[in-house]
Amino acid sequence: MAKKNKTEEQFVQVEQALGKTEQYIEDNQKSLMLIIGVIVAIIIIFKSYQNFYIAPLEEEAQIEMYMAELYFQKDSFEIALNGDGQYLGFLDIADDFSSTNVGMLANYYAGLCYLNTNDFENAIDLFQSFSSNDIILSSLALGCTGDAYLELGNYERAIDLYEDAIDNSANNFTAPRYMMKLAMLYESKENYSDALEIYKSIKLDFKDSNEAASIEKFIARAENR
Repeated sequence: MAKKNKTEEQFVQVEQALGKTEQYIEDNQKSLMLIIGVIVAIIIIFKSYQNFYIAPLEEEAQIEMYMAELYFQKDSFEIALNGDGQYLGFLDIADDFSSTNVGMLANYYAGLCYLNTNDFENAIDLFQSFSSNDIILSSLALGCTGDAYLELGNYERAIDLYEDAIDNSANNFTAPRYMMKLAMLYESKENYSDALEIYKSIKLDFKDSNEAASIEKFIARAENR
């Protein structure tokens, strides 16, 4: 009997809660409808912005980017950066199309151009202006920033960035790539024990990578120092 009474009490409490909810909705119907209307309007505006502004802009940026990439592939880094007079270079694409994915990618390419022309300060600035959800690209940007700092003689910052690039993705392309750079940097500073540890990690954890194919000679070199 006590159990039945307890169940009845629970039903009563549920009914009371539902009643209060219904009363709240009834009392605040206009406010709730206004809030829902605002949310719907925001969604519509966002979708319209994406479909009718960003999408055409993205397509236009891609056309400009195509020519800049061609110059980049030909090692014409200055033209790739600044354009050929008819098509924009990476710098203007990054500036004019900053709200697009292509514009963001242009920062990365511009950083590579500066890196290849030994303008390391500007390379760092452009790489730091780049962001991406793509694990490979974001890792490469971190590693290339490390390369620029290394060229400037800032070894500690280069080490930090190589470690960030390694931690950012555990794949057979970027991780062992920057593990090798980090290990060789350690060797250049005569830190052979840390270098050896990294070489052995490549052999064990990234055995299918290109770096692992010739890792034995690096292990032997570090062991004999």
